[in-house]
Amino acid sequence: MKQILRRWAKHYFSDPQVMILIILLLAGFLLIFFFGRMLIPVFMSIIIALLLDSVIEWLQRFHVRRAVAVYLVFFLFLILFLDILIILLPLISHQIGELVSDLPDMVNTVKSELTLLPRKYPGIVSEERITQLTFVLNSEFNNIGKNIIKLSVSSVRGLIEALVYMVLVPFLVFFFLKDKQAIMDWLKKFIPEERGLAVLVWDEVYDQFFNYLRGKVLEILFVWGINYAAFALIGLKYPLILSLLVGIAVLVPYIGSAVMFVPVILIAFFQWGVGTQMLSIAAVYALLHALDGNIIAPLLLSRVVKIHPIAIIMAILIFGGIWGFWGLVFAIPLATLMHAVLKAWTSTAASLEQASS
Repeated sequence: MKQILRRWAKHYFSDPQVMILIILLLAGFLLIFFFGRMLIPVFMSIIIALLLDSVIEWLQRFHVRRAVAVYLVFFLFLILFLDILIILLPLISHQIGELVSDLPDMVNTVKSELTLLPRKYPGIVSEERITQLTFVLNSEFNNIGKNIIKLSVSSVRGLIEALVYMVLVPFLVFFFLKDKQAIMDWLKKFIPEERGLAVLVWDEVYDQFFNYLRGKVLEILFVWGINYAAFALIGLKYPLILSLLVGIAVLVPYIGSAVMFVPVILIAFFQWGVGTQMLSIAAVYALLHALDGNIIAPLLLSRVVKIHPIAIIMAILIFGGIWGFWGLVFAIPLATLMHAVLKAWTSTAASLEQASS
């Protein structure tokens, strides 16, 4: 057994480039695991800078100097950023306030519907079971109220963090764009010369991550916009919040949109009851979900590495369990990273075996 393990270790770990790649991956994992929460503004700035850098490179094709393109793109980004803060956030906060104020009525509606079930289905639903469900519903509603109180108490701290982010993120984005090459040259000083395998993995992951990021941003905007138009046209309450959540939910493949179907239908039920309008919301949501899953997402993400659905679901479960929401968001890029590492690792080991033979 020891000889088998030694042969296996020699086969896969004899190349110094493999060891450098493993050390870099381990260092990155430890950095995110221990300091990820503190570095969220930096990660957000890097993601925004990646998206804006593609626009800068597009302008450079028309012989625009990079320095001029950086200032122009950053200025447009600031205008969009301020528009979101001034126009969009007040609308979202207003609809959230309406939703919180309507929660007691929603709970009462559920209670009244539950009390009617034993009369409608006497042989199937018992009053004792309905009493238990009502008790659970009351306790859950009390927990929601306590969480809202905690949120209001900690709102000052959250407001301070939001203000810091609003100042810090644009500041970091500007310098990531302006000093991109200088930052890359500085980072190369800390990487050994035997970094060919790491560079190969980096190039593949960078291309796939950028394509995934750009495609997902466009998909979120499309899903958000088309669902908002549909919800507002039918007259569903809180269309901005629900459509925004549906758009964000596409970050979690296969699961996000299916999960968001529940609150959308519940809001429609509380607003209209079981009827034509609720069924219309269900039909429209299913149609838009099919449109996104079969046409929009494949079109926008056609250049992303194809990963089997089982691997994607496993990545969602693993990375979501480790990093929570951000693990769910970056499950596919992390799975792509693992795929690229394994592919480069096995190909290097195979080439070394051929050279030795």
